Amino acid sequence: MAGEKTTIARPYAEAAFTVAKKAGAIGQWSGLLNLLAAVVTDDRVAAMIANPRLGKQQSLELLLDLGGEGLSAEARNLVKLLTENGRLQVLPEIATLFDKLKSEHEGSIEVQILSAYAIEADQQAKLAAALKSKLGKDVHITSEQDPSLLGGVKIRAGDLVIDGTIKGRIARLATEFGI
Repeated sequence: MAGEKTTIARPYAEAAFTVAKKAGAIGQWSGLLNLLAAVVTDDRVAAMIANPRLGKQQSLELLLDLGGEGLSAEARNLVKLLTENGRLQVLPEIATLFDKLKSEHEGSIEVQILSAYAIEADQQAKLAAALKSKLGKDVHITSEQDPSLLGGVKIRAGDLVIDGTIKGRIARLATEFGI
């Protein structure tokens, strides 16, 4: 389902990015889309929007009220379009895709590092430098710990995945042996 949501969200994200770029307001749109994504994923708001007794118009008014004066006319039109098409639930994916477009436009990339243990700042800096050299883009790293990996790191940068974890190596070895 996540892939389907991404497919649905992509045209909205691309259209929003085009509008934001033309207006010179990419940063503002990024903040706005992330705010709207947070709003629709809030349990209380999500329950209200999913309630069949609450009409589309009421859902629209709720979101526009929560967005307040920070919503430009174009942003209000996007919220209206998403509401009319029953697509409010894809706002988190729209925000994520928009931020990827923003990073590409700025010549940077978000990199997620998953490791069994905490990664020291100097190690992150070395990884960032190596990835910048390989990818030709500025690198922004976020890291998480997952003890189930046993050791090593898994790096995800866009479509590039480098799995240097012990768990990954064991899985590849098991595949080679047909286990």
